[in-house]
Amino acid sequence: MPVLIDTVAWVRIEGGRILCARPSGKDVFYIPGGKREGAESDLETLVREIEEELTVLLDPETVAHVGTYEAGAPGPPEGVVVRMACYTAECRGELTPSSEIEEMAWFSYSDRDLVPPVDQLLFDELKSRGSLV
Repeated sequence: MPVLIDTVAWVRIEGGRILCARPSGKDVFYIPGGKREGAESDLETLVREIEEELTVLLDPETVAHVGTYEAGAPGPPEGVVVRMACYTAECRGELTPSSEIEEMAWFSYSDRDLVPPVDQLLFDELKSRGSLV
């Protein structure tokens, strides 16, 4: 039985590029977001995680589901699956990395290999929709 890591992510696209973040102490970029705590809904998790990571407030009225993706987690252990529910939303404030985030970057489709497998599925979908350059 695979171990499931249940995550929620914020899809922010500007000029055909998607916002990615590299957590402190890691060498991989991810779509911003994270794991739910307790019985949090996707919306509650999304709003909390994005405020914690990027210091902006998402507008719950504008949240829209993009898709949910599943893929194996990068590296060991075997049998770990990451599920990532992805949402767009408008935000208030200035995007600023918190102490949890070492670096932010805007990725095009050509940067696909720099993100984990589940994020790559999102990149593929966004490219097929014409959202990523």
